[in-house]
Amino acid sequence: MKKIIVPIDFSEHSEYALLAAAKLAKKNGAEVLALHMLEMSDVLLTKSDSEQQQKAMFFLKLVEQKFETFLDKPYLKDVRVKPIIKHFKVFSELNNVAKEHNADLIVMGSHGASGVKEFFVGSNTERVVRYADVPVLVIKNKISNIDFGTVVFVTNFDESCVKSYLKAVKMFDVLGTKLKLLYVNLPNELFRSSVEIENKIAAFLMNADGNLDKLNDVAYQADYTVEQGVINYSNKVGADLIAISTHGRTGISHFFAGSIGEDLVNHSSLPVITFRI
Repeated sequence: MKKIIVPIDFSEHSEYALLAAAKLAKKNGAEVLALHMLEMSDVLLTKSDSEQQQKAMFFLKLVEQKFETFLDKPYLKDVRVKPIIKHFKVFSELNNVAKEHNADLIVMGSHGASGVKEFFVGSNTERVVRYADVPVLVIKNKISNIDFGTVVFVTNFDESCVKSYLKAVKMFDVLGTKLKLLYVNLPNELFRSSVEIENKIAAFLMNADGNLDKLNDVAYQADYTVEQGVINYSNKVGADLIAISTHGRTGISHFFAGSIGEDLVNHSSLPVITFRI
């Protein structure tokens, strides 16, 4: 992990994300790219009138000063921080910044109450998750420890999830994290017998790893909803982080149909990280 992007809107929650990113950066010798999306009117940016240009320069200088003050934090000492200001209007373009700088991770702050819908002013986190090719780490509270000793990776073990699973394995192996794989068994038409689940998991692991070494790291949780099963199991094993897969521009994986993924972020006190399928 060499570069971590943190979108900044000067809120308390974006500072939680900045703090977590700083700790990850120190642990991995990475650089933090502090990104502010300046939503400036096209008129101010393009109109040739001198008064409009002066207004644009005034707002830009104002943001730069505020940004400099915001980044003056003790926990950023000895961390390489690169401030970036972009004139973007939508956070779906954040993926372009990640590609431009070859970033490995995006760390974002969440207000929690409105969850994955609104992470910070003028943005929609669902769009960030949809468009981001790199993992997105969602931070809801101030985190004192980013060791993430135990991570629950929840999946339905579909073949389409192999790519995101391998990304997670690679990241957490580097961090020295224990990765627990979780299948949530639901009632009614989504119910699967133990034999069906075991066969599906075995096929998945053989496809992804070429062996069944991680069978002992797989758990089944029976519950009425996916998010409740994830939360209950994570609490039971004392997890530090929840990991899920996304289908890119189609949003949260079909395993998390409807608002399940959003509910997971809303109801879980743990940080959540998403991996693009």
